[in-house]
Amino acid sequence: MRKANVFMYNLLAGELIEDENSYTFTYNKNYLNNPNKESISLTLPISNKIYKSKIMFPFFDGLIPEGWLLEIAEKNWKINPRDRMGLLLKCCKDCIGAVSIIEISDE
Repeated sequence: MRKANVFMYNLLAGELIEDENSYTFTYNKNYLNNPNKESISLTLPISNKIYKSKIMFPFFDGLIPEGWLLEIAEKNWKINPRDRMGLLLKCCKDCIGAVSIIEISDE
């Protein structure tokens, strides 16, 4: 199981989890109580429900680089291009835009 904190404008917005069967995304309770909150995506509107998907959510998949930048990431970090969560964790700490993905380590 791999986990990541999802930040919106440097505020902890939620948590993305990959397990052996699916992906889940939940908004952070403190973020839900923030009067200035924004959804991270139109496809993941603000809610206290748990979002589940058998595949990587299209919004998060869209954050992963493409083309030559993806090739560099795959070679440097030796990540399989099918490992979408691995690519997201390595490449999306400082994305263009408001969202950042930071891995939660088991330590």
